[in-house]
Amino acid sequence: MQSVREDEDSSSPIHHDSKTSSSIPSGDNNSVWADVSPLLSAACSDLQEGELINGDNFNLFAAMSALEIMDPKMDSGMVSTFYSIDEAIESGFAPVPISSDSTVNVQSIIDIMDHLLACEATWHMGHSLAQTVFSCIYVLRPERTSSQALLHSYCRVIRATCRAVVSVVSDARTNEEEDLFTMTYGLPFSGEEDAKGLLLLNAVEETICRQLRACKATRRRMLEDAELEPLQSNPHLEESFCKSLLCRIRFRRGLELARKHIGYCISELDSVLDSAEFLRLDIFENGVNEIEESTTASGRSPIGFDPTLNKRLSAPTPPRAIKLLSWKKAIDYYVKLLHNLDKICAFSLEPDLEAVLEFVIQFQKSRPDLVARAHLQLLLVQDGKLYGRDTFLTICARSLALDVSKNHGLHTNEYILQLNQLMVNLLKILCANTPWQRRKLGKILNDWSVFHVQMGIAVGQMMQQDTSRSSKNGDKSLLILNHIYGGLEEQINWVAIRFLMLGFDLDLYSPSEYCMVYWYMYIILWKLAERARFRVLIVVNTEERKAKRNKEYSRDMAREDRISLWVLFLKCQTCLAQGLTVMIAALRNEGMSLKSQGPFNTENEKFIQHFELLQKASLPEYDAYESFSKSTSHARLDVYLNLLPEAYT
Repeated sequence: MQSVREDEDSSSPIHHDSKTSSSIPSGDNNSVWADVSPLLSAACSDLQEGELINGDNFNLFAAMSALEIMDPKMDSGMVSTFYSIDEAIESGFAPVPISSDSTVNVQSIIDIMDHLLACEATWHMGHSLAQTVFSCIYVLRPERTSSQALLHSYCRVIRATCRAVVSVVSDARTNEEEDLFTMTYGLPFSGEEDAKGLLLLNAVEETICRQLRACKATRRRMLEDAELEPLQSNPHLEESFCKSLLCRIRFRRGLELARKHIGYCISELDSVLDSAEFLRLDIFENGVNEIEESTTASGRSPIGFDPTLNKRLSAPTPPRAIKLLSWKKAIDYYVKLLHNLDKICAFSLEPDLEAVLEFVIQFQKSRPDLVARAHLQLLLVQDGKLYGRDTFLTICARSLALDVSKNHGLHTNEYILQLNQLMVNLLKILCANTPWQRRKLGKILNDWSVFHVQMGIAVGQMMQQDTSRSSKNGDKSLLILNHIYGGLEEQINWVAIRFLMLGFDLDLYSPSEYCMVYWYMYIILWKLAERARFRVLIVVNTEERKAKRNKEYSRDMAREDRISLWVLFLKCQTCLAQGLTVMIAALRNEGMSLKSQGPFNTENEKFIQHFELLQKASLPEYDAYESFSKSTSHARLDVYLNLLPEAYT
């Protein structure tokens, strides 16, 4: 920085030496200025690519919430083309009909359809509804297009689809991830006529289908001889225009009824892509790059859209500057969305918690977007029950081969109700995006740990009381509570290992920290495998007792095998984590792997930063860092290599 000079001197060139330019005027007598260049240089040399400095007084939310004036990404201003929608309409910005030339009119409607598709996909990615879908005047005022059946029905269905998506995301409460997604800014969002849009679209589709059949059947004759009125005036283009419109209409209808028409919908998207070649016949002069970034298949600019139209509706903050997805990227987004919805619909609704958790984890590997995850959450959790059908008491009891009736008194037990809420919250968190999911998993670990302690005290007190009467009466409430309490530790360790694994997905660990991460995973996996093995013993013992009491009872061998395989898988993971820990520690001790030697964080401080939330939840219950240091400080590569043959025999 340099000091402020008088205005008259500012016009002349002034040269400062390094000493003058580095001086900084202090704001008051108590200010002390220091040169931080050496500190910054040390930080830069210590950091690997992709790493960040984590200061105690740094607030990421505050930094991201800052509004920088004149930055186009943060302050897009309030200047708009039109003051209001009425002004835009009066100026002829969105004419109805679009053109007196029927061919141009059809071409323009197809461009509007394509651009709306790009707008809708951009909205799904987290941008404002007012700046995307509702930047179209035809969507804002669909009653103006009542004389144009094709455009009118399409806009009505677009509005209905947007309303349905907002409803799903709001009900699933995943809108915390994208703060603008469910904000409607007072837009005319819930028109009663929108519900009829699908019927109108079906009627339009039927008409165009008849026109397409007539076009093929009467190719030798002029199309005007047919009973149907053609879409446009050029008979040679009629068939291609009919096909281009039909695939777009059928995709929109299929999206509205996605669960029944997913496969059909994807095939229509392929037809939409194929129509681009015909629609671009007369605009090759625009250039390939410009067409690739266009929001329409034809490459032309759509009529009736103004992204600045709703800026005044976005108070109290200025609208964000956004870039719409290109038409091709929008198609790719919808293909991905439909495939994700297809996976959700194909999931068997088995009342098996392990199967549900495994499905959610596998589903998240494809990095689904917000809308797909919202649908998944609504499928899994409804009215505080799994699939809106099974209570989590029933699910937990079933995993232990215990029978609990729907009217059992435990359904109203205080601790069972708390457990139900914890499970609901866990499933909702697992349906979130990866960064938000990891942050929330770390926080709820403490809730699970506190609940585990409280339930343990309550069950212990109940066990000390006389239970002879309840046993004689056949009341197994205490037995069920005791087994569920025993299974809590397994669930807590499952959450902990998921928390650690997500750190790899988010690249939160540097190579120099892998040793401590694998060590911690080994500790958690060992405990998880131990609790899972204990659950196998409970299930086998319960099944054997049932078989003795009732000779006709058929044991669920599939469930026992599934749990046994889960235990075996955990043991494999435990051995793998242990082996990686010892190997990396041995390489580090012999100077063959990276060591982090920066001026900012010691190994102990990094250990605390990564695992503080786990240690708050008493995972493990002893001093984790001290145990880690002792177990890895004497690891040697020659000893490790000698142990390998024994491990595989």
